[in-house]
Amino acid sequence: MSHNGVANTRPVMVVLSMVEEWASLKSLLQDSTGEERHQITFSSQGAQQICDLTVEDELISLHYADLKEEMTEEDVRRVIDGVFKACTDGISSFLLLIPGGFYTKRERRMVEILQAHFGADVLKYLVILSVEAGQVADTLDDTLLDLIKVCDGRYCRVTASAASDGLRALLEMVDFMLAEHGVTGYTEAMLAAARKQSAEDSAMKMLKQKVQEAEEREQAFKQLVEQREEKRAREMEELKAKHAEERRKEAAERQQHEEKRESLEEAVTSHRAVLQLQMTGPDDDETKKMSVILLGLSGSGKSSALNLILQRADNQYPANGSTHEPAPSTMFCEKKEVFAAGRRLVLVDTPELWDEDGVENVELVKDCLALALPGPHVFLLVLQVGRFTQGECEMLGQLQKIFGREFAEHAIILFVHFDGNKYRPQKINDYVASAHSTLQELIRKCGSRFYELNITKSQNALSYPQVKDLLLGMNKLVASHGGRAYSVRRFSLQERQGRSKMMEERKEEALEVNSLLRDD
Repeated sequence: MSHNGVANTRPVMVVLSMVEEWASLKSLLQDSTGEERHQITFSSQGAQQICDLTVEDELISLHYADLKEEMTEEDVRRVIDGVFKACTDGISSFLLLIPGGFYTKRERRMVEILQAHFGADVLKYLVILSVEAGQVADTLDDTLLDLIKVCDGRYCRVTASAASDGLRALLEMVDFMLAEHGVTGYTEAMLAAARKQSAEDSAMKMLKQKVQEAEEREQAFKQLVEQREEKRAREMEELKAKHAEERRKEAAERQQHEEKRESLEEAVTSHRAVLQLQMTGPDDDETKKMSVILLGLSGSGKSSALNLILQRADNQYPANGSTHEPAPSTMFCEKKEVFAAGRRLVLVDTPELWDEDGVENVELVKDCLALALPGPHVFLLVLQVGRFTQGECEMLGQLQKIFGREFAEHAIILFVHFDGNKYRPQKINDYVASAHSTLQELIRKCGSRFYELNITKSQNALSYPQVKDLLLGMNKLVASHGGRAYSVRRFSLQERQGRSKMMEERKEEALEVNSLLRDD
């Protein structure tokens, strides 16, 4: 579409990158022109370079003008503004190129200049493309993850071995972006509004500065008055001191007596503290451990969520871009650990803890509690987006029968979304707002604590900030209970410790049997 809103079927994107990244993208696309799924045509229009891409009969046009690292901020703004205004007959959006997943100061500077000139809403029309023609980052930078989150997960990769897949993903993201924020893309009207807002912000900033200067002058005057009053008070005190020397001596003697008494009291208190430490012994690492039990019906995505949380908490970034498929059904309780945010995180995966008739499997309950010693600190209730069955309606009642009425006070709801769903993932707040009243009541009883996790190929990078938010939420919940684990009254600590010891012995015996079988 044009800036004035006239329809056109060819989206136009303004490319933000240094000369090196643009050259890498051109080289990568030219080397992959043998693929039948896409076609590339390069041309120029004045100082601009144009790359027309056709992928499976869909056309997109990339417009670029040289940006160099030594340019001033004003020069960069003028070049970007020139390319934008030259796009007179196409949908205007922006494409940020980064080299192999590395988000450097150069790219951050371009994003800052883009926002300063086009306004904060410009990020609604920004797509991030990683050009992977050489070295590829093992992990994504936290600043890049924050930008990806603001851009609703619009991050894709283009490699020489799978260029068509990357271009296809780019087109899909542009389609989703325009469908959500308006098919007109970023228009001249938006730019004019951003400039007007910038001028108003500058005027407000100047006004605030003047107010601040006036407040500082007032504060300086108050300090001068206070200094004069303090000087006058000191003179009065000196005058009184000349006529009250004996009383000062008496006060000094009383002070010495009081200090001696306080010193003796502190010595007694210190001795008691040492004795108390000797009796209680040193703290162990259990205070730095957080145990989490994942609960839910079969097929809800507990195991897939657990594995993804382990990867992201350990800051792992699969360079091959592997997808996350639903894991097989869990048959027995199993725990996995990772060290994240300065503490040991223990995740316990569970099968369904009751059968179709609602009869509890006591042995599985004992197993999951034994694996979560001394906890659990958090119950993670896993639900799949778009699926809320009758069994899940009754799930909270079953869990309260098993773990106690206070279960919900230590529970967090985690919504997972798989690639199997054909539609774009709905924002989780909108999904909850339009959910069934029973699901909304379940969320309310769990303190309105809910988070989302995308186990999808198209939203793979978005799961990093999602796991980061989930871990922060679990830490806040644990802190609200004073760091104490949830107490399950139906099983004593000794019984759970014995169960844990028995499970370890069975595990060691199984390992010995497997070792003997391998030797044979």
